[in-house]
Amino acid sequence: MNVLRVILAVPEAVVVLAMPPLLMSVIAKTKARFAGRVGPPWLQPYYDLAKLVRKAPVHSRTTTWIFRAGPIVSLAALLTVALLVPVLTRGTPLGFAGDVILIAYLLALGRMFTVLAAMDTGSSFEGMGAAREVTFGAMSEPALFLSFVVLAVAGRSLELGRMVGAPPLGAWGPVGPAMVLVVGALLIVLITETCRVPVDDPATHLELTMIHEVMVLDHSGPDLAAITYGAALKFVLLGSILLHAALPHGGLPAWLDPPLRIAELAGLAVLVGVLESSLARLRLNRVPLLLAGATVLAGLATVLTLMRSTA
Repeated sequence: MNVLRVILAVPEAVVVLAMPPLLMSVIAKTKARFAGRVGPPWLQPYYDLAKLVRKAPVHSRTTTWIFRAGPIVSLAALLTVALLVPVLTRGTPLGFAGDVILIAYLLALGRMFTVLAAMDTGSSFEGMGAAREVTFGAMSEPALFLSFVVLAVAGRSLELGRMVGAPPLGAWGPVGPAMVLVVGALLIVLITETCRVPVDDPATHLELTMIHEVMVLDHSGPDLAAITYGAALKFVLLGSILLHAALPHGGLPAWLDPPLRIAELAGLAVLVGVLESSLARLRLNRVPLLLAGATVLAGLATVLTLMRSTA
């Protein structure tokens, strides 16, 4: 049965792996429209990745194997998460009870190796970005875990594919306010984990304001391609968790799931582009307040859900 699930998931996997750069193009096009520009071609992210893959990487003599392993381990962790997160359908190829814990730790593993690779260069700028990344990551994880608690209680399962499937659709009735709070918390987590405005600006090159980009200044060629693609893939994975919780398809035919989810992911990319065009980047000392707000939202949702389940 598990082998059959894996075989049936191959077409979905191909679409999921090909989609992340296109969503980054949707965000870029949306921001360009707000600025009165045409924007880059729709396939520009694919061209950029192909160009980086063809280049030879440049490694400093002062770095160790950690610098080379950083992009590989980070991308491998995200690819593993892609097997556990429902993206276009309601099931997952390798889902199991308690896989949400593994998902959270895999995301943390990718962040850890990216941070270690940045610190391995010995650059003060990259060390500054690594410190910010670890700080904000530690602040976003409570909101993510508390959101998982709400979804686990609503879905009555510890398997992510079941947590964000049909049961949450019924939970919107009795625990509607809690689900609204969870969606808000997950949106903030998505923006933070994918380094988007107002937390970070992936298009900036000012060292004193960068977080993620400053950590990858010394990466080049295929290493930089892996990091760039991994960031786009993380947007798809976290965005899928958000959309499955916010817009469950419990009462719809299964064949409608893939086209609807693709449209919803595109709509989420447009929303992120609108937010980045409408909001200014927060000062660094204001970002913890935003993340604390996400934790408060998820915490209130947890309390409401537990009270409802014990009533």
